[in-house]
Amino acid sequence: MIRVISYNLRKNRAATELAALAQTPDVDALCLQEVEAAELPTAIGDLHLADSTKNNRLGLAVYYRRDRFEQTASQSFELKKSLHDRVFTPTTERLVGSRLVDRDSGHELVLASFHAAPLTALNSLRRNQIKAAHERLQTLGLGSPILMVGDYNYPLFKDGLSQRVKKTGYDLSLSDRRTYTNYKFFRGHFDFVTSQGFTIEGVETLTRGSSDHLPILVTAEYGTTNFHHSTLSADPLAS
Repeated sequence: MIRVISYNLRKNRAATELAALAQTPDVDALCLQEVEAAELPTAIGDLHLADSTKNNRLGLAVYYRRDRFEQTASQSFELKKSLHDRVFTPTTERLVGSRLVDRDSGHELVLASFHAAPLTALNSLRRNQIKAAHERLQTLGLGSPILMVGDYNYPLFKDGLSQRVKKTGYDLSLSDRRTYTNYKFFRGHFDFVTSQGFTIEGVETLTRGSSDHLPILVTAEYGTTNFHHSTLSADPLAS
């Protein structure tokens, strides 16, 4: 079983809360969004920096428990850009993933932090980004189980999204309480997880801090990877 926290830091405002989050009992990893990548420490408590984006002012990062996991590969990825990305705050990388080996069980896995395009973009663009992110992580993982957490910016029509990702071999899991409350018309679950080869035991929304997002804690158990490359020939996420 592994326990992963995902947190959008709201333009790095909540960075001072990371040391406390790293002390969460039995936490194995932190996946962060909207961080000042250039200012990231190499370690937060017992968690070591696996990788971060390099070209964004506000980027992504993955931290992992070094005494439990060995990192064998990592990569950040560009995804299809929204108009917001091109005009207001240039964002080239919306995904960072790390391939890890669990020293306790011998399992290999891919852990990723993801940040979809903002609400000014269409859901169709975010679906394109999610599909592309899954495909890139599949290449990075070489068939290993995948856990992708982050800010999906997808408050509406999540049932439809869940059906679409399932057709490509992934499951979508929401937390027990909503993770965003600031927008009058867009409240709900913005931060969640898509996975392949894991059984998600629970997704808990944690206490609110200084970010407009609430962190989530994902508890997952290794399952069986049932992904087949032939599923990539269809494109249920694109329409």
